[in-house]
Amino acid sequence: MCEKRGAGGQYCGQVAKGSRISTSVLLTCAAIGVAAGVLQAAAGALSGPITVAAPILYGLVLGVHVLPGVIAQELLRAPWVALLTHLVAALVASAVVPVWIGRYVGTALLIGGLQELVAAVSKYRRWEAWRFFVSALIVGVMLAGLIWFTADVSKFEPWAQLVYIALFVLGPLLWTAVGLAIGRALRRAGVPRRRVG
Repeated sequence: MCEKRGAGGQYCGQVAKGSRISTSVLLTCAAIGVAAGVLQAAAGALSGPITVAAPILYGLVLGVHVLPGVIAQELLRAPWVALLTHLVAALVASAVVPVWIGRYVGTALLIGGLQELVAAVSKYRRWEAWRFFVSALIVGVMLAGLIWFTADVSKFEPWAQLVYIALFVLGPLLWTAVGLAIGRALRRAGVPRRRVG
């Protein structure tokens, strides 16, 4: 396609097409990511005392990492918003706790990638709550599996081992419910102004 250029000249090169992700979507992902990143940094700060005082509850704290993607997908209902929002949240949390940058970015890629994959299976057309909970269940089972093989769960009584692992599955489910409520409230409030989905 040729574009007119200057005094009768033409430019016959490729003209860039509009971005698939609008500036307003990027800004919305950034805003959600900043808020979630601060929350994740706070959860990281709490994880130390919790693992000492009540280690059995750690799964509930770790579940907060599903929040950025859930809010972004419920609000924007578009491809890539979960992963983008997770990455922003990871960078914000890493700015607060730089020593954990690898953990935060790795978790963002894992959970954000899983949330995108589950949404992509339905071609980004299914936004019912059950789809979010399927995603959360997959994340929870993966976290529980990782913890089972990496943590010293034998230090707990058998009943406590079961509760400890179950809370790694329950945590993402509970935080998904919170994220859906936040996303719906933002949609009702008119954020974003122009709905994507």
